Amino acid sequence: MVNVPRLVVAAPSSGSGKTTVATGLMAAFSERGLAVSPHKVGPDYIDPGYHALAVSPGAASGAAGAVGSAARVRPGRNLDAYMCGPGLIGPLFAHGAAGSDLAVVEGVMGLYDGASGQGELASTAQVSKLLRAPVVLVVDASSQSRSVAALVHGFASWDPEVRIGGVILNKVATDRHERLLRDALDESGVPVMGVLRRADGVTAPSRHLGLVPVAERRAEAVGSMRELAARVRAGCDLEALLALARSAPALDVTPWAPAVEPVTPVAGAGRPVIAVAGGSAFTFSYAEHTELLTAAGADVVPFDPLRDEQLPEGTRGLVIGGGFPEVYAPELSANEPLRKAVAELAHSGAPVAAECAGLLYLARSLDGAPMCGVLAADARMSGRLTLGYREAVAVGDSALARAGTRVRGHEFHRTVLEPGAGAAPAWGVVHPERRVEGFVQRGVHASYLHTHWAAAPELARRFVERCSVERCTA
Repeated sequence: MVNVPRLVVAAPSSGSGKTTVATGLMAAFSERGLAVSPHKVGPDYIDPGYHALAVSPGAASGAAGAVGSAARVRPGRNLDAYMCGPGLIGPLFAHGAAGSDLAVVEGVMGLYDGASGQGELASTAQVSKLLRAPVVLVVDASSQSRSVAALVHGFASWDPEVRIGGVILNKVATDRHERLLRDALDESGVPVMGVLRRADGVTAPSRHLGLVPVAERRAEAVGSMRELAARVRAGCDLEALLALARSAPALDVTPWAPAVEPVTPVAGAGRPVIAVAGGSAFTFSYAEHTELLTAAGADVVPFDPLRDEQLPEGTRGLVIGGGFPEVYAPELSANEPLRKAVAELAHSGAPVAAECAGLLYLARSLDGAPMCGVLAADARMSGRLTLGYREAVAVGDSALARAGTRVRGHEFHRTVLEPGAGAAPAWGVVHPERRVEGFVQRGVHASYLHTHWAAAPELARRFVERCSVERCTA
C-alpha cells in the first residue's frame, strides 16, 4: 500500500496556468521542508525540468541547503498512460514518490483531454482516477465572473469518479473581481484554495516547441522560482491544499522497479560504459531509462556534446535522446573532435540508440551545419509541427529491439529529415498512419520516435547486452 499524500493540478484547457501553479506549489512546499515528489501527466520533457528545479534543495528560498527529508534531489517523472499503459501509472508513481511527504502531479491539456480518438486514455482525469488523487482545478478567470461557477460545476460533475477538491483562480484582475468569483463559487460546493492576480504571472521564455528548458537558463530560472514560490505561497491556502492531499486514500499498488535480468559481462570486461548525451542541447530523457540501463549491468556516464571533445573513457555504447540541436547547430558542428569520435564509434559497430535530436545529430547536416555524418540524411527546420502518439513495430533486428517488437511512442518536432528512412528502417508506424521511419545500420538505431523503456524493459537489457558483446573504443 502507498500512503503518499498527493494532488493533481489540472485545468479546463491548456494555457490556464497549470505549470505556473504546479511548479509554484512544488517550490512552496519544498521551501517548508517537505520532500516533494514531482510528476507530469503525458510525454512532456520540459515541464519536469522545472519541477526538478522547484524541489531542489534551496532552489525556492536561495538557501544553500534544505531541512529534513527535502534534501534528496528528485527528478521530475512522467506518467503517460498511452506510452506505458494504465497498469503502470500507479507503480511508476509509487516508485517516484517513495519516501516523499507530498506528491504534486501536473496534468496535461484540459482535464478530460486524452489521446486523440481514444476516450479518456492518457488524460489527466484518467491518471487522477488511477492514482485515487484529488484534483485542484486551475481556472483562468481573466474574462469571466459568475460564469466561473458553471464552468467548475460542469467539470466537477462530468465524471463522478474524478474528485475536484478545490479551485485556484488565476489571472484575477482586482479585489472586486475576486469577490465576484468567490461569491459565484460559494454555490458550487468546490472551495477556492488560491487566487493569483494577473500581475502574479511568472513565466519562462518560449520558442518553437514550448518553454525553454531549465538546463538552458538555470541561473535565471532559480531566480524566477523564488519569486514564483513567494507568490504562490502568498496567494494559495497551503494548509488547505496539504489537507486535501492528505485526504487521498491508500493506493494498493506495488512500486515499479528497474528490475531486469542483469546482463552477464564478458569475461574480464566488467560493466560496459554507456555514454548518455546531456547538456543544453539534449535535455529530453526519462529517468527510468538510466535506471534500467544501470539495473541491466551498465555504467551510465553523462557527457555534453556542446562542451566535451571526447566520449567518456571506455565508451562501448551511446544513447542520444531528444532536445534542441537545431538551436545549437553551429556549436555542435564546431565541436569537430566529438563529432569524429561519435562517427568512429558508430562505424565500429558499437550500439547507438538515438531519438529525435539524436537522430539529427547523427545526420550529415542540420540546417546546413555539418553533424556527425553517421547517417546519409540531411535535416532542416520546417514550419510544420509534427506532434502526436504513435504505435510502431520494429521492422528488423537492431541493437535496441528484436524484429516484431511493438512499442508506443511520441513524436514532437519541427524538423524534417531527408530521406526519412534508410534501407533498413527503425520502425514501421502502424497507427495513426502506416509508414516506415528511421535508420538501422551496424549498431545504430535512430528514429524520430520517443519511447518509454519502462513499458518495454527488454529494450534496455538488449542494448546493454549488445554493449557487453561489442569491443569498441571511444
